Amino acid sequence: MFVVIINFPPIKEGKDAEFREWFAWTNKEFANYNGHIGRRLLKPMKGGNYAAIVEHASQETFMAMHDSPAHAEAGKRVGPLFDGTRTPQFYEVIIG
Repeated sequence: MFVVIINFPPIKEGKDAEFREWFAWTNKEFANYNGHIGRRLLKPMKGGNYAAIVEHASQETFMAMHDSPAHAEAGKRVGPLFDGTRTPQFYEVIIG
């Protein structure tokens, strides 16, 4: 299994609900891609920025989704909501 942990930058003032709606929309958009296992949005319990966990069958299936027109459109929609840029970290599950 392939996992991406995304640390999101701060969300601009007044854009939190729009960001959450975007995340829910992208979950629906990406759910039909081959190899997609799941995406979860995480909110820190003691303040800070959102993070997400994205699970795919392999790095190849993730990259096919990542390089799609749907992903490009999702990036265009969410960019204006951020005060900064996302920081993804890629992982391969070795025990689990």
